[in-house]
Amino acid sequence: MNGHRNRPLWSALAGIAAFLLIWQAATSVFAISEWLLPSPWQVAKEAFVSADRVWMHSQSTAMLAAGGFALSVAMGLLCAVLLHLFPLLRELAQPFLILSQSVPSIVLAPLLVLWLGFGIMPKLVIIVLVCFFPVLIAALGGFAQADRTMLQYLQMIGSSRLQIFRKLEFPGALPALFSGLRISATYSITGAVIAEWLGAEKGIGVYMTLASSSYRADRVFVAIGVIVALSLLLFGLVQVLERYLIPWNRKGGRGKVHE
Repeated sequence: MNGHRNRPLWSALAGIAAFLLIWQAATSVFAISEWLLPSPWQVAKEAFVSADRVWMHSQSTAMLAAGGFALSVAMGLLCAVLLHLFPLLRELAQPFLILSQSVPSIVLAPLLVLWLGFGIMPKLVIIVLVCFFPVLIAALGGFAQADRTMLQYLQMIGSSRLQIFRKLEFPGALPALFSGLRISATYSITGAVIAEWLGAEKGIGVYMTLASSSYRADRVFVAIGVIVALSLLLFGLVQVLERYLIPWNRKGGRGKVHE
């Protein structure tokens, strides 16, 4: 049973190992220059040599991403609850929500710096713009998928709108909400890197910019590896939290009324 459960993990690891072997072989067979495409061994060697510096930049990016992710979750969930409970407000806000996702966040960066300065605020706003929408949409979709039979039963026994939301709609929306949280968690790292391009003193975004400007492709790949690792870490943490908070979802139970 455990072997069957771990099969996707082993398949993924085998695929990654095969990719790295092909990459290593290609750089050796075709004698590709290190500045153009370093081999995995060269990237690993550079990561080991500059481990202290990479760790410092990684910590800064992780803290910024975690703060922006937490703020995005709080704002996205709050807005989703308000838009769900007040349909008129949802109709009024819908054009602005679409507009917020139509403009690339990198385009807004100069304006955010002009309005908010070079501190942490414009960086947090960038992350929120990237991560806010998946949480909002996932929560709204989850609220709308409440069990119709249970909804009619609660209405029949005289439950108030807030009681229905608290006992049925919110618990039933948690699986969908966590799907949005997983997406948002991975986006938060990308948002943090983009935010660091606004003029941060440290962070993986700064490290990548310096490496690119000095044509150190090996360091660029190290930065990419860190971004992937941080994204997977946050994704995994959200999954662990999901298993802890909604254990009934693993057993197939949905739409239950919670006391």
